[in-house]
Amino acid sequence: MSAQDRCCSIVPYFKIHHDQLGAFKQLCERLVEKTSSEPKFLYYGFCFNDNLAHCREGYADATGVLSHLENVSSLLEEALQISDLVRLEIHGPEAELHKLRSP
Repeated sequence: MSAQDRCCSIVPYFKIHHDQLGAFKQLCERLVEKTSSEPKFLYYGFCFNDNLAHCREGYADATGVLSHLENVSSLLEEALQISDLVRLEIHGPEAELHKLRSP
């Protein structure tokens, strides 16, 4: 039997402001670099379709999600200056999601 699943995934969707695609992609590279050193990150990457982007990110558990958000908070603030967050999905086992609702 496999170990208990505690993995959490986040999928934010961004609408990139006019003429900001290049700047947003550069910011994504910085986010990927900063995230790659986090001990509980499983995967992290961006996909693009015209001026829309989404990030596929996975973490070992809710603690990994919270640590990640703290680690990249300043870069996320920069991203929200040149894009709008239009959708946010967070998936995981109920026990882990509960930790994210009330950290």
